[in-house]
Amino acid sequence: VQLLWVNLVTDGLPATALSFNPPDLDIMDKAPRSSDDALISPWLLFRYCVVGGYVGIATVMASSWWFLYAMDGPQMTWWELTHFMQCTISPEKFDFMESGEWECSVFGDPHPMTMALSVLVTIEMLNALNSVSENQSLFVMPPTQNPLLVGAILLSMSLHFVILYVDPMPMVFNICPLTVAEWMVVMKISLPVLIADEALKYIAREYIEKAENLKHKKQA
Repeated sequence: VQLLWVNLVTDGLPATALSFNPPDLDIMDKAPRSSDDALISPWLLFRYCVVGGYVGIATVMASSWWFLYAMDGPQMTWWELTHFMQCTISPEKFDFMESGEWECSVFGDPHPMTMALSVLVTIEMLNALNSVSENQSLFVMPPTQNPLLVGAILLSMSLHFVILYVDPMPMVFNICPLTVAEWMVVMKISLPVLIADEALKYIAREYIEKAENLKHKKQA
Protein backbone atom coordinates (compact mmCIF):
# COMPACT_ATOMS: atom_id res chain seq x y z
CA VAL A 1 0.00 0.00 0.00
CA GLN A 2 2.81 2.40 0.90
CA LEU A 3 4.69 1.81 -2.36
CA LEU A 4 1.47 2.22 -4.34
CA TRP A 5 0.90 5.53 -2.57
CA VAL A 6 4.40 6.75 -3.43
CA ASN A 7 4.27 5.64 -7.07
CA LEU A 8 0.72 6.62 -7.98
CA VAL A 9 -0.01 9.67 -5.83
CA THR A 10 3.04 11.48 -4.45
CA ASP A 11 5.26 10.80 -7.51
CA GLY A 12 2.54 11.24 -10.12
CA LEU A 13 1.88 14.94 -9.55
CA PRO A 14 5.52 16.18 -9.73
CA ALA A 15 6.25 13.87 -12.68
CA THR A 16 3.35 15.40 -14.61
CA ALA A 17 4.43 18.93 -13.69
CA LEU A 18 7.97 18.28 -14.94
CA SER A 19 6.62 18.08 -18.50
CA PHE A 20 6.11 21.86 -18.27
CA ASN A 21 9.77 22.62 -17.55
CA PRO A 22 11.24 25.54 -19.51
CA PRO A 23 14.13 24.77 -21.90
CA ASP A 24 17.67 24.91 -20.53
CA LEU A 25 19.29 28.33 -20.75
CA ASP A 26 22.19 26.94 -22.78
CA ILE A 27 20.08 24.81 -25.11
CA MET A 28 21.28 26.71 -28.21
CA ASP A 29 24.93 26.29 -27.23
CA LYS A 30 24.75 22.51 -27.25
CA ALA A 31 25.75 20.43 -30.23
CA PRO A 32 22.81 18.73 -31.96
CA ARG A 33 22.30 15.13 -31.00
CA SER A 34 23.00 12.46 -33.55
CA SER A 35 20.20 10.13 -34.57
CA ASP A 36 22.50 7.28 -33.53
CA ASP A 37 22.82 8.53 -29.95
CA ALA A 38 21.36 6.32 -27.25
CA LEU A 39 18.34 7.64 -25.37
CA ILE A 40 20.27 7.30 -22.11
CA SER A 41 23.99 7.99 -22.32
CA PRO A 42 26.49 6.10 -20.12
CA TRP A 43 27.01 9.26 -18.05
CA LEU A 44 23.27 9.71 -17.51
CA LEU A 45 22.96 6.05 -16.53
CA PHE A 46 25.78 6.58 -14.03
CA ARG A 47 23.93 9.57 -12.56
CA TYR A 48 20.75 7.53 -12.23
CA CYS A 49 22.68 4.78 -10.43
CA VAL A 50 24.33 7.23 -8.02
CA VAL A 51 21.10 9.00 -7.11
CA GLY A 52 19.10 5.77 -7.05
CA GLY A 53 21.73 4.12 -4.87
CA TYR A 54 21.56 6.99 -2.41
CA VAL A 55 17.77 6.76 -2.30
CA GLY A 56 18.01 3.09 -1.34
CA ILE A 57 20.71 3.67 1.27
CA ALA A 58 18.87 6.66 2.75
CA THR A 59 15.63 4.71 3.08
CA VAL A 60 17.37 1.90 4.96
CA MET A 61 19.25 4.46 7.09
CA ALA A 62 16.00 6.12 8.13
CA SER A 63 14.44 2.86 9.22
CA SER A 64 17.60 1.74 11.02
CA TRP A 65 17.97 5.10 12.79
CA TRP A 66 14.79 4.57 14.78
CA PHE A 67 15.89 1.16 16.02
CA LEU A 68 19.43 2.30 16.86
CA TYR A 69 19.28 5.93 18.01
CA ALA A 70 15.73 7.28 18.50
CA MET A 71 15.11 8.51 22.05
CA ASP A 72 11.73 6.77 22.13
CA GLY A 73 13.06 3.67 20.36
CA PRO A 74 14.69 0.48 21.66
CA GLN A 75 18.24 1.75 20.96
CA MET A 76 19.42 -1.75 20.14
CA THR A 77 22.78 -2.71 18.68
CA TRP A 78 23.51 -3.20 14.99
CA TRP A 79 23.91 -6.93 15.59
CA GLU A 80 20.47 -7.14 17.21
CA LEU A 81 18.90 -5.25 14.32
CA THR A 82 20.54 -7.35 11.60
CA HIS A 83 19.72 -10.62 13.40
CA PHE A 84 16.12 -9.76 14.28
CA MET A 85 14.85 -13.11 12.98
CA GLN A 86 16.62 -14.80 15.90
CA CYS A 87 14.78 -12.71 18.48
CA THR A 88 11.99 -15.18 19.18
CA ILE A 89 14.36 -18.16 18.99
CA SER A 90 17.18 -16.80 21.19
CA PRO A 91 15.76 -13.83 23.14
CA GLU A 92 18.64 -14.00 25.65
CA LYS A 93 20.96 -12.59 22.96
CA PHE A 94 18.96 -9.37 22.69
CA ASP A 95 19.97 -7.02 25.49
CA PHE A 96 17.47 -4.30 24.57
CA MET A 97 14.69 -6.44 26.06
CA GLU A 98 16.29 -6.61 29.53
CA SER A 99 14.42 -3.53 30.74
CA GLY A 100 11.09 -5.22 30.04
CA GLU A 101 9.91 -2.22 28.03
CA TRP A 102 10.52 -3.83 24.65
CA GLU A 103 9.72 -7.22 23.14
CA CYS A 104 10.47 -8.92 19.83
CA SER A 105 7.28 -7.36 18.46
CA VAL A 106 9.19 -4.04 18.24
CA PHE A 107 10.47 -5.19 14.84
CA GLY A 108 6.93 -4.70 13.56
CA ASP A 109 6.60 -1.18 15.01
CA PRO A 110 5.26 1.37 12.48
CA HIS A 111 7.85 4.04 13.39
CA PRO A 112 10.73 2.72 11.24
CA MET A 113 8.38 2.12 8.32
CA THR A 114 7.10 5.68 8.64
CA MET A 115 10.64 7.06 8.75
CA ALA A 116 11.57 5.11 5.62
CA LEU A 117 8.41 6.17 3.78
CA SER A 118 8.87 9.83 4.72
CA VAL A 119 12.49 9.84 3.56
CA LEU A 120 11.48 8.18 0.29
CA VAL A 121 8.73 10.75 -0.35
CA THR A 122 10.95 13.70 0.64
CA ILE A 123 13.83 12.56 -1.56
CA GLU A 124 11.46 12.10 -4.49
CA MET A 125 10.30 15.70 -4.05
CA LEU A 126 13.91 16.91 -3.91
CA ASN A 127 14.69 14.86 -7.01
CA ALA A 128 11.83 16.64 -8.75
CA LEU A 129 13.56 19.94 -7.92
CA ASN A 130 16.79 18.54 -9.34
CA SER A 131 14.94 17.71 -12.55
CA VAL A 132 13.99 21.29 -13.44
CA SER A 133 17.09 21.15 -15.64
CA GLU A 134 19.19 18.19 -16.68
CA ASN A 135 22.52 19.94 -16.15
CA GLN A 136 21.86 23.51 -14.99
CA SER A 137 22.24 24.28 -11.29
CA LEU A 138 19.20 25.01 -9.13
CA PHE A 139 20.77 28.40 -8.47
CA VAL A 140 20.66 29.18 -12.20
CA MET A 141 17.31 27.58 -12.98
CA PRO A 142 15.35 27.64 -9.70
CA PRO A 143 12.09 25.70 -9.22
CA THR A 144 10.14 28.96 -9.50
CA GLN A 145 10.65 28.73 -13.27
CA ASN A 146 8.08 25.94 -13.19
CA PRO A 147 5.28 27.08 -10.83
CA LEU A 148 3.28 23.94 -11.59
CA LEU A 149 6.11 21.83 -10.18
CA VAL A 150 6.23 23.88 -6.98
CA GLY A 151 2.47 23.46 -6.59
CA ALA A 152 2.66 19.73 -7.30
CA ILE A 153 5.37 19.24 -4.67
CA LEU A 154 3.41 21.20 -2.07
CA LEU A 155 0.28 19.17 -2.84
CA SER A 156 2.18 15.88 -2.70
CA MET A 157 3.73 16.73 0.68
CA SER A 158 0.31 17.85 1.94
CA LEU A 159 -1.13 14.48 0.96
CA HIS A 160 1.72 12.77 2.79
CA PHE A 161 0.92 14.76 5.92
CA VAL A 162 -2.72 13.72 5.58
CA ILE A 163 -1.91 10.02 5.75
CA LEU A 164 0.42 10.67 8.71
CA TYR A 165 -1.78 12.84 10.89
CA VAL A 166 -5.44 12.42 9.86
CA ASP A 167 -7.26 9.41 11.32
CA PRO A 168 -7.88 6.69 10.21
CA MET A 169 -5.20 7.02 7.51
CA PRO A 170 -2.23 6.00 9.70
CA MET A 171 -3.98 2.73 10.50
CA VAL A 172 -4.78 2.10 6.82
CA PHE A 173 -1.14 2.62 5.79
CA ASN A 174 0.33 0.96 8.90
CA ILE A 175 2.30 4.10 9.78
CA CYS A 176 2.26 6.64 12.61
CA PRO A 177 2.69 10.41 13.14
CA LEU A 178 6.28 11.67 13.31
CA THR A 179 7.61 14.14 15.88
CA VAL A 180 9.50 17.32 15.00
CA ALA A 181 12.77 15.62 16.01
CA GLU A 182 12.02 12.71 13.67
CA TRP A 183 11.25 15.11 10.82
CA MET A 184 14.61 16.79 11.42
CA VAL A 185 16.28 13.41 10.92
CA VAL A 186 14.22 12.84 7.76
CA MET A 187 15.47 16.14 6.34
CA LYS A 188 19.10 15.47 7.33
CA ILE A 189 19.00 12.14 5.52
CA SER A 190 17.14 13.49 2.47
CA LEU A 191 18.87 16.81 1.71
CA PRO A 192 22.25 15.35 0.62
CA VAL A 193 20.58 14.18 -2.60
CA LEU A 194 20.49 17.85 -3.65
CA ILE A 195 24.22 18.22 -3.06
CA ALA A 196 25.00 14.97 -4.86
CA ASP A 197 23.02 15.91 -7.95
CA GLU A 198 24.45 19.44 -8.00
CA ALA A 199 27.94 17.92 -8.03
CA LEU A 200 26.98 15.56 -10.87
CA LYS A 201 25.48 18.46 -12.82
CA TYR A 202 28.70 20.44 -12.40
CA ILE A 203 30.74 17.54 -13.79
CA ALA A 204 28.30 17.23 -16.70
CA ARG A 205 28.55 20.95 -17.54
CA GLU A 206 32.28 21.37 -17.12
CA TYR A 207 33.54 18.10 -18.55
CA ILE A 208 30.97 15.90 -20.30
CA GLU A 209 29.20 18.59 -22.33
CA LYS A 210 32.40 20.44 -23.22
CA ALA A 211 33.99 17.21 -24.43
CA GLU A 212 30.92 16.44 -26.56
CA ASN A 213 30.88 19.94 -28.07
CA LEU A 214 34.59 19.72 -28.87
CA LYS A 215 34.08 16.35 -30.53
CA HIS A 216 31.21 17.76 -32.59
CA LYS A 217 33.33 20.73 -33.75
CA LYS A 218 36.11 18.40 -34.90
CA GLN A 219 33.63 16.35 -36.90
CA ALA A 220 32.03 19.43 -38.48
